[in-house]
Amino acid sequence: MENRKRSGMNRGGDSTKKFYKPVNRPNKEDFVFGIQSVLETLRSGKEIDKVILQKDIKAFEEIETLAKEMGVPVQKAPLERLNRVTMKNHQGVVAFVSAVNFASLGNVITDAFESGEVPLVLILDRITDVRNFGAICRTAECCGANAIVVPARGGAQITGDAMKTSSGALNFVPICREHDLSQTVEYLRNSGFRIVSCTEKTENSLYSPDYTLPTAIIMGSEEDGISDTLLQLSDDAVRIPLKGKVESLNVSVATGIILYEVLRQREFQKSSI
Repeated sequence: MENRKRSGMNRGGDSTKKFYKPVNRPNKEDFVFGIQSVLETLRSGKEIDKVILQKDIKAFEEIETLAKEMGVPVQKAPLERLNRVTMKNHQGVVAFVSAVNFASLGNVITDAFESGEVPLVLILDRITDVRNFGAICRTAECCGANAIVVPARGGAQITGDAMKTSSGALNFVPICREHDLSQTVEYLRNSGFRIVSCTEKTENSLYSPDYTLPTAIIMGSEEDGISDTLLQLSDDAVRIPLKGKVESLNVSVATGIILYEVLRQREFQKSSI
């Protein structure tokens, strides 16, 4: 979430739904290394979060081509960064294996509408802390979110640590990886969603919008919040009221607050029918 003034964040849902600091090295099951190992992992069809290639080496053309064909983000990095992942003979290439299988956002939304649900989608704009991500996923699943959208670049790696922090929620809530969050927001708006950004850059209360409609809630980076581009695409910008001296909430806490406001409105509507 945003680290500046008073802010809040993300969403809720219907209870029914289908079924660095660099010193910390990833768990060994979260990555593979070496040219042949990475090639075989890509060919196997496993979900790959990203591939990191050592800068200024031209021996990785096959890996880079295959990764791009499969929509896997590729990053170029200095040798020192790869050595922070593993000191073994990585040959200048490391691939991070995702702990989940990514879902198609279009399919998730179609299924929700066809089953009579009022969809709730959570969009995470550059939230990089793995434990925050896992905690957010746990809350989103408990609130009945239909999907969590993450960027292909700039988000938390979906590792075993994320799975553990989510208490297994990542097994149940669909994670959709999108290459352009702006296009994703436009797609959701065209599909009938109201887009709500949780940000400190507004005076509007999070209690103002009608969350009983199909809703997509955007939560922003722990460092600088939601990007200006996504804010401009939003139908509503809201903030969580803060009464103390601390200027912001942890993003996972803020997400829980707004999600439970969504759930509160939807449950109240049901009980009033």
